[in-house]
Amino acid sequence: MSKAFASQADLEEKKVSFTKLSEHAYAYTAEGDPNTGIVIGDEAVMVIDTQATPVMAQDVIRRIREVTDKPIKYVVLSHYHAVRVLGASAYEPEHILASEDTLSLIKERGEQDKASEIGRFPRLFRNVESVPAGLTWPTMTFTGKMTLWLGKLEVQLLQLGRGHTKGDTVVWLPQERILFSGDLVEFDATPYAGDAYFSDWPQTLDNLAALKPEKLVPGRGAALENEAQVAAGLAGTRAFIADVFASVKSGAAAGKDLKSVYRETLDTVRPKYGHWVIFDHCMPFDVTRAYDEATQHRDPRIWTAERDIEMWKALES
Repeated sequence: MSKAFASQADLEEKKVSFTKLSEHAYAYTAEGDPNTGIVIGDEAVMVIDTQATPVMAQDVIRRIREVTDKPIKYVVLSHYHAVRVLGASAYEPEHILASEDTLSLIKERGEQDKASEIGRFPRLFRNVESVPAGLTWPTMTFTGKMTLWLGKLEVQLLQLGRGHTKGDTVVWLPQERILFSGDLVEFDATPYAGDAYFSDWPQTLDNLAALKPEKLVPGRGAALENEAQVAAGLAGTRAFIADVFASVKSGAAAGKDLKSVYRETLDTVRPKYGHWVIFDHCMPFDVTRAYDEATQHRDPRIWTAERDIEMWKALES
């Protein structure tokens, strides 16, 4: 292989920010590493995406305890990826909430995804031995919409369409117009699209925009704290997905093989997006999935640790 597999060479720790967005909402961000959202209600706390291990989750808990002593009753999984869910046990929540589609993905491919992700990005699974045996399972699921009241604070869990995965859930605070998007939106960070629905993702972003959020916590990147920043986050994600898929579809329609399409797509999009966090990590997975969708696989195939390595060797050798 001509370069280190995925993000195995990424060992530099990132600076964490804990940003207050309102009396009820905070964003835990780390320079392009996976974000965690926090909602503080009248009597309880909700955490959105958990960090990758219970040890890593302890830093989130420490920061929550700097602003409230209310119990953490709810954990929301925006989707099924291991880096988002395996820290859940640290919070000792009463309920772990996810969409029914996310539950089905955990059942279908959770074990393979866990092994795949840990192999790709070891720094994000610090103290992986702290993860309990088995998978993180939701205790409560929903389809379409679920509304919770944390005292007087309304919290909506919404499925607004497929994009990053088929099970994507966003958390919406309608009274404050604050949105936690999960990996449907990234900011100055490359969207990972290995399990994506490229054809659906732009419309799903339109559905997010229709909520008219004034602040938004993306899956990666800094919290977006005004409408202009929110618009930029939505537009940037949309443009990347559209540009990658257009390039791949063009190559596939011309009968070119995956490696040729990958090289052409890299050349096409690198000038615009190559400075984004984890660009080199994501692109082989993104183009492979886009090529699948443009040819014969409407639904994403399961990534395994073995398939990851085979794909990387084929495209990066």
